Amino acid sequence: MITQAQLQYYKDKLAYEMDPSDLFESLEEQAGIVVIDTRKPFAYDKERIPTAVNLPHREMDATTTAHLDKSKTYICYCDGIGCNASTKGALKMAQLGFQVKELIGGLAWWKLDGYATEGTEASKGEIMSCAC
Repeated sequence: MITQAQLQYYKDKLAYEMDPSDLFESLEEQAGIVVIDTRKPFAYDKERIPTAVNLPHREMDATTTAHLDKSKTYICYCDGIGCNASTKGALKMAQLGFQVKELIGGLAWWKLDGYATEGTEASKGEIMSCAC
């Protein structure tokens, strides 16, 4: 039997997380989102999701985020499931009053799903449009 608690759990999960295919589709649609790479600059320079801006979670505060538009939704990511920089970044962004979601699987799952990256060690990717 499905409970209201279970339904709420799934709704909450979708409110706070996004998967790579949903992110790709949102980027194609220019859906008012900004991708935030929460890792250190050397990792961002090496490889990142296209259009992502680098804002390391350790540097997030009212001053470093003052220029950001609070009407947009911010998607935080890091390396992947072995890294919690995206969770720390999403928490800080939420505490600062931003609409935020965390990318499930981070950069690793972005690439696993076949999407291209940018940077000094960029990968071409295989997907040119959303298949979902």
